Amino acid sequence: MSARPLRIVVIAPLRFPIRRPHAGGLESAVWAEVDALRRRGHEVTFIAPEGSDFLPDAREFRLPPVVWPEGARPTDTTWPSSYRRVSLPALGLALDAVAAHPERYDVVSNHCLDSLPLQRAAQLGIPMVTTLHTPVDLDAVEAHVAAAGDGSQFLSVSTHTKVQWDAAGVPSTLLPNGVDPRAWALGPGGDDLVWFGRIVPEKAPHVAVEVARRLGRRLVIAGRIGDEEYARDVMFPRLGGGVEYAGELAPEPLANLVGRSGLALATPAWAEPFGLVGPEALMCGTPVVGFAVGGVPEIAAATMGMQLVAADDVDAMTERAAAMLPSGKDVAFRAVVRETAERRFSLDIRIDALEASFARLLATESAA
Repeated sequence: MSARPLRIVVIAPLRFPIRRPHAGGLESAVWAEVDALRRRGHEVTFIAPEGSDFLPDAREFRLPPVVWPEGARPTDTTWPSSYRRVSLPALGLALDAVAAHPERYDVVSNHCLDSLPLQRAAQLGIPMVTTLHTPVDLDAVEAHVAAAGDGSQFLSVSTHTKVQWDAAGVPSTLLPNGVDPRAWALGPGGDDLVWFGRIVPEKAPHVAVEVARRLGRRLVIAGRIGDEEYARDVMFPRLGGGVEYAGELAPEPLANLVGRSGLALATPAWAEPFGLVGPEALMCGTPVVGFAVGGVPEIAAATMGMQLVAADDVDAMTERAAAMLPSGKDVAFRAVVRETAERRFSLDIRIDALEASFARLLATESAA
């Protein structure tokens, strides 16, 4: 823990409430950070959509939820018109409240994917640490450049992400996401395959179905439907015959499912900046076969039990999965997989590094 408890403002992404079951990996990572900081004795003021856990009583920090109009098709990549009309102005008022009383806070931990906090960073009166969770966003780059870097420092969830943002003129320090070992307990394994994550085209669960069919293995899919059209037209028609959809599961039953499985499949159809599914499955002792895209190879290189194949190579994924499945019931192997995942991606390790980052930033500010 840092030398003294800090007064930290955490800004959440705006799309979903930050609560369990988590809407996605980003929301899970932010929830875990707030929970861990609070458990370590820090005072956390959470700016997040209404319905989130950890919200303060102050109304200005409780942002209106994103509401889609009747008949609209919600997706995880588009916004309703109310986003710019309602959500962003509400975030602006929350930042106004912070700027009005900078003596009440020490540092901002920004996870918002909109550039507004970066546009306002220099006027808040306290330093901001922004975690980069996505590919380069030009609005964020422009906001940082316009402020000449004043008030902002950056963390990247992977070297892949860091390199992209560095090249765009936003230098950052590497700090991968972490997984709470208590929430993802070591499991006994089994014979089945598991796929978990958001049900969206860029996660491509239909590829996992194809692998399971070729192997003649049962597959359980779990996750929130983030694209109703994709789920209806692509995934749901593939269910049956040993392929089941378990729905959106709370953390404990999801971890139990993953821990009882012999192998997890990770099938991203885009360059994942990090890919939290890998460390979560490995923390349960469950080996993973996935596509080598984005920051995912960094996870495989830092742990044991995760093997990757070229993007979109279903033949190679099927072959590798067949070879890995016997290990999914090996108690000793699973224990080693868990141990290496915990050593590299434990949430405590991440929070230690985050506290150290805050301390260095505050020391620099004090010296200046």
